[in-house]
Amino acid sequence: MSIIVDDSTRLVVQGITGRDGSFHTKGMISYGTKVVAGVTPGKGGQKVDGVPVFDTVKEAVDEAGANAAISFVPARFAVEAIYEAGDSGVKLIVCITEGIPALEMVELLGFLSGKGVRLIGPNCPGIISPGKCKVGILPTQVFREGPVGVVSRSGTLTYEIVSHITNAGYGQSTCIGIGGDQVIGTRFIDCLELFEKDAQTEAVILVGEIGGTDEEDASEYIREHVKKPVYAFIAGLTAPPGKRMGHAGAIISGGSGTAKEKIAAFENAGVQVATEPAQIGEMVKARLG
Repeated sequence: MSIIVDDSTRLVVQGITGRDGSFHTKGMISYGTKVVAGVTPGKGGQKVDGVPVFDTVKEAVDEAGANAAISFVPARFAVEAIYEAGDSGVKLIVCITEGIPALEMVELLGFLSGKGVRLIGPNCPGIISPGKCKVGILPTQVFREGPVGVVSRSGTLTYEIVSHITNAGYGQSTCIGIGGDQVIGTRFIDCLELFEKDAQTEAVILVGEIGGTDEEDASEYIREHVKKPVYAFIAGLTAPPGKRMGHAGAIISGGSGTAKEKIAAFENAGVQVATEPAQIGEMVKARLG
């Protein structure tokens, strides 16, 4: 098993004829993802690496049976593209695009919630269920199928920590890069709920960073609802207050959102917190044997 994506996922790529869209479409197809359609308005009837291109996502759903979408559409058009995908009938949208205004995201999430559509991102690397499906830009060579679920706000840290888990001899059930913006579609709690119910997942890794309250919220949820072992790493221990570090959401404001606060919240919930990424692999091996 896995969560959110598997071998039943049928993907439509928004922006498939662009540089990034075409490049990563090839990578997803090579991994085994069922990329059934692409969308670029005005370019319907073309093909990209054998994938038929449509003018609208609704056409891709009706004619190719797409049930998930990924957006490589530039920021100034991305919100409109996600609205279109959300209204098409797909139940999952992954948005790789960065630079989408937070206020527009708030309104968009309200719309998607009403449609029963899950959004991962924006400004994220996507999601992979190793051996089954990849929807995004994650480097497949570090992943292998196994019992560890991973959720991360940081793309590059995701890859590093996953490599340590894999080198320790354990694969992943699903790995989700939820994105580092202030307003995102899928949060730690959403993934924890799904991993807790997933038969394949035996342990969960959370990769957090400074800013926001997602980690503190997750710690409360873990204390009350999660029985599986959870491990964490928090980036930004030495970050200065008031200065954005990397992601749009990675900023300590008003004295809250510090790494120390997040680490304390996790430890109070019984979550082991690594001080270095390499320790995560050791922790998993010690627990799962």
